[in-house]
Amino acid sequence: MKIQDLSQMTGVSAKTIRYYEEIGLLPAPACAENNYRQYDEQDVERLRLVAGARRLDLSLEEIREVLALRERHVAPCRVLLERLEHKADEIAERIRALQQMERELRELHALGLTFPTDDVRRMKSPSAFAPCNKWNASCVSCTPLG
Repeated sequence: MKIQDLSQMTGVSAKTIRYYEEIGLLPAPACAENNYRQYDEQDVERLRLVAGARRLDLSLEEIREVLALRERHVAPCRVLLERLEHKADEIAERIRALQQMERELRELHALGLTFPTDDVRRMKSPSAFAPCNKWNASCVSCTPLG
């Protein structure tokens, strides 16, 4: 099958397929007499594995490691399970950080609702706000004079 067929079967663009070949995640394909790349079912299976791992946010290096184990006929299950657990932990930490940011933004929004929105003369100038690294509702420098 040609690269466009492989692309359609896997949902991976032809450009990405060529890139994966270039960096060694996919083996160099056989070429037909017309110099078109020719792929087989093994290529489809390997590309689906690579694409699935990328969707799980595994790095190219992590995928390379899993493929190397597979090529040596070593079951990559334990390594892959460890990688997946690590990725899940990273995502959980990002979620916690985003939830904290959301709380801070909502607090800032609620405080902002208490300010007059139609009279800028009543607020301190923007330069009057102290260069705090983080907004704090109890900080005198972070709140405008009323």
